[in-house]
Amino acid sequence: MGAKEQQGRRPRADVQRNRAALLDAAQRHFLRYGVGTSLEAVAKEAGVGPGTLYRHFPTREALLASVLQTRSEELVARQAEIARLGDAAEALVQWLRAMEEYFSSFSGLPEPLMAAARAEEPGNPLTVPCDTLIATTDEYVRAAQLAGHVRPGVKGYDLFLAACSVAWIKGTGATGEESLDRLRALIEIGYRERDDEA
Repeated sequence: MGAKEQQGRRPRADVQRNRAALLDAAQRHFLRYGVGTSLEAVAKEAGVGPGTLYRHFPTREALLASVLQTRSEELVARQAEIARLGDAAEALVQWLRAMEEYFSSFSGLPEPLMAAARAEEPGNPLTVPCDTLIATTDEYVRAAQLAGHVRPGVKGYDLFLAACSVAWIKGTGATGEESLDRLRALIEIGYRERDDEA
């Protein structure tokens, strides 16, 4: 390999290293301080300047979407577990709990996800992962409806927002797990078929 070819490849390697360092630093900061953390502090911990951060991730939402993508294997693993249940009603319950836990990954995460799901900001990088989660929730809802467990008219979007809401309340630290369990039960009563509630 010639020197020119090596030099030509070096910037690409630097770009990849910088991006990986930014994602690692961002994940640490989101875990410690929530999604509202200082992006300049993220860049500093990654060993790059703010300009480099914004070249890779023009907005906070773009950075957050990329960090969430690195954590998506958790949801994939939960889906594999849920697929083995063989019970549409319980599968939906477990999927909602999996989403709730995912939305609780970082303090303050439910708010930007709900905003993206409402499509208030065209081009928001979080819209695609939200749409994917809503579509997956729709699949669980339809399966439970076909089995007679969920009332007609319930949509995946509705339960996506419900899971976000529980995660948001959980994130405030204003209530305990018993109260959260009662809230989850109320949500379930709301979407279950009346004949199936007993």
